[in-house]
Amino acid sequence: MDKQNDTMIKTIIDRYPKKDSAVMPVMQYLQKKNNNRLDDRAVETAAKAIGCSKGKIYGIATYYTMFNTQPVGKYHLQVDTCVPGFLQGADEILAHLEKKLGIKTGETTKDGMFTLSAVQDLGSCATGPVIQVNDRYFENMTVKKTDVLIDALKSGKEPENDPSMTVVSKCNILLNDRTKKDCRTLAFYKGNGGYQSLKKALSMKPDEIVAEVKEAGIRGRGGAGFPAGTKWTFLPKNDSRPVYLICNADEGEPGTFKDRQIMEFNPHLLVEGIAISSFALNAKKSFIYIRGEFDWIADILEAAIEEAKKDGQLNHVDIVVHRGGGSYVCGDETAQIESLEGKRGNPRVKPPFPANFGLYGCPTVVNNVETLSCVPYVIQNGAAAFQKIGVTNNFGPKIFGVSGHVNKPGIFEYPMGTPLKEILEAAGGVKGKMKGVIVGGLSVAILTAKEAEGLNMDYDSCNKAGTALGSGGIMVVNDTVSIPELALRTIEFYHHESCGQCVPCREGSLVIEHKLRDIVEGRGKMEDIDLILHLTKNIKGLTLCPTGEAFAVPIQAMVSKFRPEFEALVKK
Repeated sequence: MDKQNDTMIKTIIDRYPKKDSAVMPVMQYLQKKNNNRLDDRAVETAAKAIGCSKGKIYGIATYYTMFNTQPVGKYHLQVDTCVPGFLQGADEILAHLEKKLGIKTGETTKDGMFTLSAVQDLGSCATGPVIQVNDRYFENMTVKKTDVLIDALKSGKEPENDPSMTVVSKCNILLNDRTKKDCRTLAFYKGNGGYQSLKKALSMKPDEIVAEVKEAGIRGRGGAGFPAGTKWTFLPKNDSRPVYLICNADEGEPGTFKDRQIMEFNPHLLVEGIAISSFALNAKKSFIYIRGEFDWIADILEAAIEEAKKDGQLNHVDIVVHRGGGSYVCGDETAQIESLEGKRGNPRVKPPFPANFGLYGCPTVVNNVETLSCVPYVIQNGAAAFQKIGVTNNFGPKIFGVSGHVNKPGIFEYPMGTPLKEILEAAGGVKGKMKGVIVGGLSVAILTAKEAEGLNMDYDSCNKAGTALGSGGIMVVNDTVSIPELALRTIEFYHHESCGQCVPCREGSLVIEHKLRDIVEGRGKMEDIDLILHLTKNIKGLTLCPTGEAFAVPIQAMVSKFRPEFEALVKK
């Protein structure tokens, strides 16, 4: 290691209570320094720095999709072809790039300038098609914009990104005025009352804060809807072990891009929420586990944390931003803990639960970005004020991301329980005739247009309608879309993201993908449809994390509700 690398690696390692937790950040640093490749020398350097075997480094590198153990071009072009991208024309962009560059997906141009890849979900659902070039996003892409991008890269330049989309806030709690250039700064945040909630919280007893959050009934915004305050009370009392708080910012559910909005444009709200929650839980060290693709957003968060530190807001807690390596499964809290400990992100057997045996074997709370960002409002205004927003048992603001076939895709902060119809109207209405809608991210059951009539967007109403609110990622599907093709794109994502630890998930997703591809490509049999339904009904509840159910539920709904479309392809 040269002196500069040695110093930087030591700085990275010193951020963590245990050295192994620094393994992925060290690998990420070395890959960036080495032309976006983790070669043998970089692997050896990482192993020596952490004090582990090269085999462990390779094991981690081959688990997470963002590590490149093979050479890639100067510019790695990654086109998101997952369901939101599919609905917005990503296939056309990928095909055009193949033609323009003279290569197939997965190949590198002869001059070593470009590598072209198709990737799964970049969290840019309303601004697709999206191309990630190394660590930068280029959104709202068209064929013409793609040509401009390639020509600019060839000349050594990068054009500006266009992340424009519709932004509507009826609550003005979670989303701020992003039109202001200084919206991310401490001065802007404090000028709008920021950190007054933390000041109030620090004058309270930790138990009082926990009680207020519990009374408010903040249901977890990550997808499960479990009450955050109740979760906090699961921590053991009078325990000598340190407590850790992890903010789950690994926003990997297709159709979901809500947390990104808070972190990118209102980062101090999240920092304040973590600071209050850490004080309430007696957590001296807290982590933001952010998906690795959001590299520039991680920089924004680190800048906000540094501002808050200098302003004296974080004297009671140290907040570390930890970048993931590209793994959907790491959205599961136990897989995320494993990853944060410097391992492959395989989910743990439960019990024991994280509240008692989490990070480093210590009491740990894992909460979503949006969940923690609701805490400052609750502390400043009280549980009663929070409960005035929304509907019974579903209180507070909720950010809904709307993508797919609408005229004005974007992000919408509305009270819980707002009619779906109202949100879609704010998104400019449906393009064409609605065939179906997925209301909570890709892992929930699709609703037909008729089933979606009169639906209110809250946990209980969605459950009653036979689906789930999930993350609030709404994907609208019009009648130009083949549901069998949509189902194939869905299972391609989940099979790609399965960690492989549980047989029902690993093998079930593989078989279902093969059968769906046979059906879509005209090789299917009628019994294939029945086999798919049989598998989806029997995978539920047989995996360590929710991934098995995450594909079983949507595939079962697509096949059951739109079976004639599948049968028509078989009959042909």
